[in-house]
Amino acid sequence: MTGGYHSGLGGLLDGRRLSPVQRRIAHYLSEHLDEAIFLSSVELAERSGVSQPSVTRFAMVLGFAGYPELRQALRPLVLGGLPEESLLQGAIDSEIRNLAAVRERLAGFPLKELGESLAAAEPLPVLGLRVSCGLATTFAYYARRIHPDVRLLSRGGSELIDGLHAVRRAGAEWLLAVVLPRYPAEVMQALEYAEKLGLRIAAICDRADFPAEVVLDAPVGDRLVFDSHAAPLALAMALVEAMADAAPLRTQARLEEYERMTDETGTFLTGDPA
Repeated sequence: MTGGYHSGLGGLLDGRRLSPVQRRIAHYLSEHLDEAIFLSSVELAERSGVSQPSVTRFAMVLGFAGYPELRQALRPLVLGGLPEESLLQGAIDSEIRNLAAVRERLAGFPLKELGESLAAAEPLPVLGLRVSCGLATTFAYYARRIHPDVRLLSRGGSELIDGLHAVRRAGAEWLLAVVLPRYPAEVMQALEYAEKLGLRIAAICDRADFPAEVVLDAPVGDRLVFDSHAAPLALAMALVEAMADAAPLRTQARLEEYERMTDETGTFLTGDPA
């Protein structure tokens, strides 16, 4: 069964009974392994002519928790002693492609409409747990400069439920959630609960099929041990820009007030750091 496969890949496939769909994936990997070790599961699915869940199931059939773990196991078969610099260059090249993909799709994102809705929402809760906390915090930091009431929800457990209740009681209509892989089960449960409370959900994520009313999806960089988020960050900042444009007078007033405050308090250095 494995005679036609790449020798290293054949060792993983030996003795496995694959479905026809899984054989398509295996054949693609065998013929394009040098390239495939840098592909995301969505990209591998597209090039193999199968669905993304099929790629995940294929990895699990081979004994891995998911596709990222399979890809990590395959990389030594190709890279061997490849210099670290080449890996980093490949990761940066991948992020450039991710940003280019977002750029090509900008016209299809409802940035203007969502920006107007979030600009008018008071309070505006922003949710992000675990790895998503960093991007959610960055978004909330800048959004607070132009919006009067942004509330960051970055702690899980009962505190998260309390926070959702509090913002809903305070009149919140929207919840902006940042949900990047790996997806915490607690976040998905919290989003279901938020919907029960009557909150409308917008998500910044990496999946177009994410279960939210409005989805802004951007691919993550997955060439290194841990993901990088250049494209989701660019999309998040574009959303802040759309919020600023939705309320120009308020934006101008708040930014000028902020500049006066930082000047008076000496918040920032006026020259280059020594």
